[in-house]
Amino acid sequence: MTTSDWVGLIMTVVTFILMVGVYFYALRPKNRDKLEKNRFIPMDDDAIDSGEKNGG
Repeated sequence: MTTSDWVGLIMTVVTFILMVGVYFYALRPKNRDKLEKNRFIPMDDDAIDSGEKNGG
């Protein structure tokens, strides 16, 4: 195996482990209240800056 193969393999394994950690964190019943509180942040129109202050 070449160096590029090893780098790709290590990056794939690290990404897989991180995703399993994120899924474990998100699906734990203990974290449900925290995550439900922030559920609608992406769709909150008040949090979006219209850009008028910046000349946009």
